[in-house]
Amino acid sequence: MKLFLIVFSIFTVFAITAQTKSTLSGYVTDSKNGEALIGVKVYIASTNQGAVTNNYGFYSLTVNSGKYTIEFRSTLYPLESREIDLTQDVRLDIELGTNVKDLKEIVINAKKGENVNSTQMGQIELDIEKIKTLPAFMGEVDVIKTIQLLPGVSSVSEGGQGFYVRGGGPDQNLVLLDEGVVYNAAHLFGFFSVFNADAVKSVNLIKGGMPANYGGRMSSVLEVNMNEGNNKNFKVKGGLGAISSRLTVEGPLKKDKGSFIISGRRTYIDLIMKAAIPDTSPFAGSSYFFYDFNAKFNYKITDKDRIFLSGYYGKDVFNFEDREGGFNAKMPWGNGIAALRWNHLFSNKLFMNLTSTFSDYQFSFGSKQDEFRFELFSGVRDVGTKVDFSYFPNSRHSIKWGADYIYHTFTPTSVSAQTDSVVFNTGAAQKLYAHETAFYALDDFELNDVIKINAGLRYSMYHHVGPFTRYIKGDGISTPDTAINYSKGDVIKFYHGLEPRLSARFLLPDKSSIKTGYSYNYQYVHLTSLSAVSLPTDIWYPSTDKAKPEIGWQASIGYFRNFLNDMFETSVELYYKEMDNMIEYKEGAVPGDEVNDNTDNLLVYGKGWAYGVEFFIKKSVGKFTGWIGYTWAKTDRKFPDLNEGNIYPAKYDRRHDLSIVGTYKLNDRWTFSTSFIYATGNTLTLPSSWYLQEQNLLFNYGARNSTRMAPYHRLDLSANWYSKDYKTKTDAQGNEIQVKKKIKSNWAFSIYNVYNRANPFFLYVDNDGKFLNGDFKITVKQVSLFPIIPSVTWNFEI
Repeated sequence: MKLFLIVFSIFTVFAITAQTKSTLSGYVTDSKNGEALIGVKVYIASTNQGAVTNNYGFYSLTVNSGKYTIEFRSTLYPLESREIDLTQDVRLDIELGTNVKDLKEIVINAKKGENVNSTQMGQIELDIEKIKTLPAFMGEVDVIKTIQLLPGVSSVSEGGQGFYVRGGGPDQNLVLLDEGVVYNAAHLFGFFSVFNADAVKSVNLIKGGMPANYGGRMSSVLEVNMNEGNNKNFKVKGGLGAISSRLTVEGPLKKDKGSFIISGRRTYIDLIMKAAIPDTSPFAGSSYFFYDFNAKFNYKITDKDRIFLSGYYGKDVFNFEDREGGFNAKMPWGNGIAALRWNHLFSNKLFMNLTSTFSDYQFSFGSKQDEFRFELFSGVRDVGTKVDFSYFPNSRHSIKWGADYIYHTFTPTSVSAQTDSVVFNTGAAQKLYAHETAFYALDDFELNDVIKINAGLRYSMYHHVGPFTRYIKGDGISTPDTAINYSKGDVIKFYHGLEPRLSARFLLPDKSSIKTGYSYNYQYVHLTSLSAVSLPTDIWYPSTDKAKPEIGWQASIGYFRNFLNDMFETSVELYYKEMDNMIEYKEGAVPGDEVNDNTDNLLVYGKGWAYGVEFFIKKSVGKFTGWIGYTWAKTDRKFPDLNEGNIYPAKYDRRHDLSIVGTYKLNDRWTFSTSFIYATGNTLTLPSSWYLQEQNLLFNYGARNSTRMAPYHRLDLSANWYSKDYKTKTDAQGNEIQVKKKIKSNWAFSIYNVYNRANPFFLYVDNDGKFLNGDFKITVKQVSLFPIIPSVTWNFEI
């Protein structure tokens, strides 16, 4: 604690020089569509001072008064320079525009040296346009599948959407869409993400050194921001793919003042199934489809005030029919997210963002056989608000502070059943309520030309409140079952704690740096699962008087260096993480045990730890770009009530994880990409022996997660062909002129699993032969999902 008090007070000892200071501030936007540009570096080369635009395109740079050449650097736009007389404060809003002729200049000057100079550790920003050129499963561009190619990030399984970061579980990742929490980021049982690439503006992953303005999760932050819409012209774009189609419409509400974007996507797997399954089949009527809808509106009220309204709604619907058996089942699930934000400039140094959010995730399952009906529902709903302030005293110093509040409503399980007119007693629906509050402050400053520090402190509070019924199970003999009822507003349990965060950068004489980071996190929500893979049936559950919040800390250190005038960025990072109060279901727990009981009565608690080393090399300039990432890692768990209290590997423990990604731009018409993945197989528990008892085959199981599947590896390829932007026409005088096309298009060709690798999805035990004949044997069989899959998608823009 003393360390953080010292760190927070350091900036107060900076002497105020006699020389006058002036501030340059404003917004940076795209000249074509008015979109705010994130991460643009505003730089003064003569003094080596600069600032970076925030998520709303705002920047503030305070320097000694004088005349300067100001550079605006971005990875996708030409270098823009302005001569500015900073003898007084200046407001400069600037538009950046693309120019193919300046492409070489663009890539050379963009974000030069940031890999070495910043305090960021384990943080990677992904360019959505680059993501669109990578190989895509069934033609669907996917944000989450792309981050799974980064070191320290592991996929759940073949095609799966859940992801594990540095040994943490899938519930330990804070996934945000325009600051709204996404509880289930997957479609099609995990094979596609909910993020429609046509509506996405930026993607930022933080896997280490989490700043104090983020909280509620222990492992990582995945921040996805939606496009704001074109405030200059109306545009329509979309695509037709192998299993889905997309359409996006955007345009100005008032030119240069406000804009909107509306984007939709839907699969037609149900139409394919309907055509493939004849009406005479007993399975006629079975279907599956998903859709999602994004919308965003923004308006500039004044030069100091802007408002944003974002919305997302997505749903999966799975129907199964068995006419011969008289059985049918329907399983819908989906997310709804809304965010209302207000930006305000109090001064050229003080920026505020006020946000209200709504998030709703629901899963339900209903079945009917003859006269028997069964229904199950679970979900989580959040209503929250947060305020963030950013203050920029000078070019070497920035401060953030704010507060965050969420009201949680959890419905772990709600079960109903009936046959004819008889309704079964399945107990009251479980509903749990909680308030989660946090206050934070962080300080990013340079002590000198060598040392830069980002120090923060977060204080979080959690109140589990009524109404709530606590079921206390007796021994079934002398002690009966009892229950304690809490009224609305009663505080059942209160948790709180300080969460210190620290990251630092030390520049070395050879233009490299050493960075170190530490973060301490509380997590008040949990994800419980009875499955070996992430499914919509997984249950979100809050901390209670029995289920304590998860607590984790992570320390990391890394070496960062760029080569060949920043053409290559390299890094090596080592990390160690500990996690307490982790949860799992008890041995033998099955769905439905929660009826007339609390879910946390079925849980057991333990701890985990993870450590590893990550190697990363990235080339972001030139015709050939890409990266190579390799991770060596180990992840273990220890639960007193599982595996006889012995240490066992986590199910996503992977010793080796290698990814190679490359993109080659042949010319303005053709771009080729490839990705290769190799990973140690997942762990699982299989029988170690078998025996017969009263002609029943029974198994003795080995140690938990003591079996490992075969390694996973796969090669994907893609090619993108782009139409010409201009066409040649002859004017009235007979001269040939270049005219911009009204419709631009491109074809995306992709091959998934090029060499047809049968990667394991899961293993199961089967038996062949007869015991009395002497040919009886037990075998372990593998289920694989996807062979080689070619796909083609046509994209267009009007």
